Amino acid sequence: MITGASGGIGRACAEVFLAHGWQVGLIARRAELLEEIAAGRTGAVVLPCDVADENAVAAAFSEFAAKAGRLDVLFNNAGIFTPAAPIDEIPVADWTRAVAVNLTGMFLCARAAFGQMRRQSPMGGRIINNGSISAHVPREGSVTYTTTKHGVTGLTKTLSLDGRPFDIACGQIDIGNARTDIVAELAKSQPDMATMDVGLVADAVLRMAQLPAEANVQFQTIMATKMPYIGRG
Repeated sequence: MITGASGGIGRACAEVFLAHGWQVGLIARRAELLEEIAAGRTGAVVLPCDVADENAVAAAFSEFAAKAGRLDVLFNNAGIFTPAAPIDEIPVADWTRAVAVNLTGMFLCARAAFGQMRRQSPMGGRIINNGSISAHVPREGSVTYTTTKHGVTGLTKTLSLDGRPFDIACGQIDIGNARTDIVAELAKSQPDMATMDVGLVADAVLRMAQLPAEANVQFQTIMATKMPYIGRG
């Protein structure tokens, strides 16, 4: 299952997993974009869904499990940015929206995946959460995004512990400046921004997913080489 599969990192991952023969549940709100990804590809299961809607998430995971027989991997990817500003200039509605998608959505999808992986036979599976460089070093004006991504790291650590009795592994990938539409918009105002091919992220997620049950990448950081992340850059 891949959330936020209609574009950016989610779409790149969906295409790579499908190319490697996986059966992939595609979750996003925009059904027409999911249908576009699925067209001509065997193994794609289109599941239009708002990840912040508890009932919709439960229904999507149930439908996928019924069709595929089990769930081996969730790439918990869906997330949004809100407009950058100092905290006193950020509308509360932007905060609420960021929490709903970036944190509640992650929780709901992890909850549904965990329940399925725990019940299936043989039980077990892997949850890969999309964290962010912002979970370590934020940009200015990013309090909604950064705070939620710190919460994702807490989710990852807790799921890693809670999943052990059920053979459920959980890891996190923190990504810096993959060339998606969102990063392209940021780069317009920062022409010297270092970026990298989004396909490299998809390959990294696939490698995490392909690990045997005895091994786990707990945290992986993949980023453009010349990003100002270490020291002053």
